Amino acid sequence: MNHGYNPSELRADDMAIAVVRTQWNEQVTSLLAKGATETLTQAGADVEEFIVPGAIELTYAAQRIIDSERFDAVIVLGCVIKGDTPHFDYVCQSVTQGITSLNADGPVPVIFGVLTVLDLQQALDRCGGSAGHKGIEAAQTAIAMVDFARQFDD
Repeated sequence: MNHGYNPSELRADDMAIAVVRTQWNEQVTSLLAKGATETLTQAGADVEEFIVPGAIELTYAAQRIIDSERFDAVIVLGCVIKGDTPHFDYVCQSVTQGITSLNADGPVPVIFGVLTVLDLQQALDRCGGSAGHKGIEAAQTAIAMVDFARQFDD
């Protein structure tokens, strides 16, 4: 039996999915969220969007959303652009470890849609440009992971 998925055939009629994005780098995160929410809505999901200040806050927000027991998946969207200080490394490491921990311990999938890029152009390229649309990909992943998780429900 093949347990793969075809992104063009994903349906989410009975799914509730939260999209939480950062206000920081809103020029990018709003595009990511738009792609994700449009994809989810077209697939039939109930979608609710949340906004937090920055990437570090994504883990806290995702945990609170999970604790509400209202959603089948959480998508976190952010954009961290490398600067001249090590702050980039600390933020990226923190949010990556936080979301990884939620996935390891939590009851619903948390989809990592945080761009970690060297400059604004690289980020925009990932919002429908030459590098695809990471918001759309995050939505497709969320649907696929809810389907995956449901294989193991009693």
